[in-house]
Amino acid sequence: MVDSLVNSIIGMFGAFTSAKFGGEIITFVISLLPILELRGGLLAASILNVKPLVAYIIAIIGNLLPIPFILMFLTPIFNYLKKTKLFKGMVEKLEAKAMKNKGKFEKGEFIALILFVGIPLPGTGAWTGALIASVMGMDKKKAMLAILLGVIMASIIMMIISYGVVNNLIYN
Repeated sequence: MVDSLVNSIIGMFGAFTSAKFGGEIITFVISLLPILELRGGLLAASILNVKPLVAYIIAIIGNLLPIPFILMFLTPIFNYLKKTKLFKGMVEKLEAKAMKNKGKFEKGEFIALILFVGIPLPGTGAWTGALIASVMGMDKKKAMLAILLGVIMASIIMMIISYGVVNNLIYN
């Protein structure tokens, strides 16, 4: 699923992919997006032949940039949206999704959040980790540090996959 989304987004940028720093900009934009995040950014960077170290730094920055804002503003925004007919159901579903994972975080929430963000599986990542931390009322500084460490963990795993395995399949 991530591969097809990444390829679709790369296709949307069209000729921009051949522009100077086009691959780097696409990597950054994809890394900012929920669902794709760093995983998609590093896959795109690999496909676009962005240098690994450059891709690594750009993807981490892109993935982490929205997280402090999510941690600071998600709860007040959710509280406001729950008062509206239009968004109440959607917000309650997102909160229910976060609370479904609460049991995994109650004991050892810091380590659990690192692992949740750091193991690149569908439905995990910095955005979902920030959502869970916000809904659970986790300390924002502690949550940000756990998410940062999880993103670094995920980035190492994804660098091995994107620049090791994927490149070997494509070029060999």
